[in-house]
This record gives sequence, structure tokens and C-alpha cells, in this order.
Amino acid sequence: MDFDPTLLRAFVAVKESGSFTRAANRLNLTQSAVSHQIRRLEEQVGRSLLYRTTRNVTLTEDGTDFLRHAEQILQSLDALTRRFQSSPIAGIVRFGVPENFIGDRLPTLLCQFARAFPAVQLDVNVSMSLDLGAMVKACELDLAVVMALPDMYEGTVLRKAQFVWVAADIFERPQCGVSLPFAFIPAPCINRKVGVEALDRISADWHVVFTSASQQGIRAAVLSGLAITVMTRDDVEPGMKIIDGEYGLPPLQTADFTLIWSAEGHTDASCEFGRMITEMAKR
Repeated sequence: MDFDPTLLRAFVAVKESGSFTRAANRLNLTQSAVSHQIRRLEEQVGRSLLYRTTRNVTLTEDGTDFLRHAEQILQSLDALTRRFQSSPIAGIVRFGVPENFIGDRLPTLLCQFARAFPAVQLDVNVSMSLDLGAMVKACELDLAVVMALPDMYEGTVLRKAQFVWVAADIFERPQCGVSLPFAFIPAPCINRKVGVEALDRISADWHVVFTSASQQGIRAAVLSGLAITVMTRDDVEPGMKIIDGEYGLPPLQTADFTLIWSAEGHTDASCEFGRMITEMAKR
């Protein structure tokens, strides 16, 4: 038995409004047209769905059960329409994001955006460097998530992060008189900047023993026991430990993941993408 969605919408409208007249106004139909649709639906079902009086309209027992299914069907149809409805939004969105902001949810978001706006081309730049801010300023990117010290950028703060000193569980304390080994991403990098500035304020001897442009490379150096590095607390993985306060290492600063825009970046497409990024960060 196939039910016409038009008849289901008329039935739900009558139930929600409490009368045929108000339902007709909501649906931009005449009262007689709504009455005819309800009669057709009841004939198809083979049972009465509504009690009609001169003052109001209420559901029969069968109507109560039918309403639940009708609402589920209409919700599914609406979701299907939204999923495959063609969008007038087109163009290119040039987006920058730090490697440690990606997580498990960003790939899903990129897929959802591509499905919702198939005419929009996504150009994503993944980098740990501070160059993302410079690229936004130069309008080479429309928008970007940057990890920076508080108030460094004007934008929407998505979440905060705490920097910490990190080493492997197997890291062995250097012998007396041997400088501390560190692994850093090349400058410009906020992790490196925070770490080096903190090291410059203390008397400990240190040196850079490993450099990698990717956070994955830094993780490998740390997990091997080769070096200490600076990470956000959320980036610490199994096999690593926070060593704040050890070896004379001082507490580190906090940072903000901030969504920033270029002067020319507020297109319809980029605004939709920015809205989805902001909603994702709130979850």
C-alpha cells in the first residue's frame, strides 16, 4: 500500500492545527480540499483516523498509531530531499587547517560538505606552520583554522589547547653535562616558537636533534626515545608522557584554535563551510 505524501501532510496538518480550517490555511488550500484529502486517506486505510465534531478534531485510536508512522515517513522524505536537493552554491573554498586539528571528525565533515554542495570545489591545505595565517592575510586562503597564542588573531575561537613538554615512556634522562635533545617542526611553527622561547628563559643546555615538517615525524622521534618535544595535551599518545617540571622545564602557554577569514573570503560557499566547521567544533 503506497501512501501519497500529500495526503499524509494534510493529515498531520489537521492533527497539529486541530481543525480543517487552520490546516487549510497552513497548506494554502481550501477547507473542502483538505476534507477531500482526509477522506481519500481514510478510504485507502480502510479505517477512521479522526473524530470530527463542530468544535474540534481529535485522533481515533487508529489515527494515533497512523500519525506516528506518517510523521516518520515525512521526516525521512524531507531528509531525502535535503540530501539530494541541488544547491545553487558553487565556487571554490580554499581552506587551511593544522595537522593536529584534523582528528576523526574533519574527514567526515569534508565528505558531508561535498555531498551537500557538489558544485563547490574544496582546496584544503594541511600544515602545522604559522604560514596559514600569512596565507589568509594574503588572500591565498579564504579561511583557516590557526593554532596561535590567545588574541593573536581576530576570529572565532573554536577550542583552547594547553602546550606541554612530552617525551617517550622509555626516554632516558641524559647524563650530567649532556644537553637535552629536542624534536621540532621547522619555523615558523607555534609549537617550536613556544618551546624555544621557554627554553631561552632557563639555564638548561639543549639542542635540536630531529627536525620534521610533519607532526607524524615528530611523533616517531619522540616515541623512539630520541627527543623531547612540545605538543598540546590532547595530542599526547600512548607511549608518551608529560614531563612538565622535569629537567628544569617550565610550564608552557595555552593556545587557541581560531577560525579566521581573508578579506575576500566571505563567499556563500566559504560561509557555509565555516558554519559547518564551527558546529563541528562545538560537539
